[in-house]
Amino acid sequence: MYSQGKRLHGKGFSLICRANTEGRSRIGISVHGKIRGAVKRNRIKRIIRESFRLDRELYPPAADIVFAVRPDFSLSAPVDISRFVASLAGRHTNREV
Repeated sequence: MYSQGKRLHGKGFSLICRANTEGRSRIGISVHGKIRGAVKRNRIKRIIRESFRLDRELYPPAADIVFAVRPDFSLSAPVDISRFVASLAGRHTNREV
């Protein structure tokens, strides 16, 4: 997935996308262990999953999508994370998967 997917970079995370044959989109979230505290890492995952659930039409219909969260990610507000995720997903749908 990491070597074959198309990658877009956002503020503190990357979006990696590759077409699949299942007919539906799947999401994977990888949060770097250098982000201290399991509570903080799990909160980031919940927010990204919720953004995916609410804005599913922004994503390609049959793709595997991985969000790789880097250590320089800053958790300022859930709304900001959803906005960045949606903007990256919107940019990615304009490209070929």
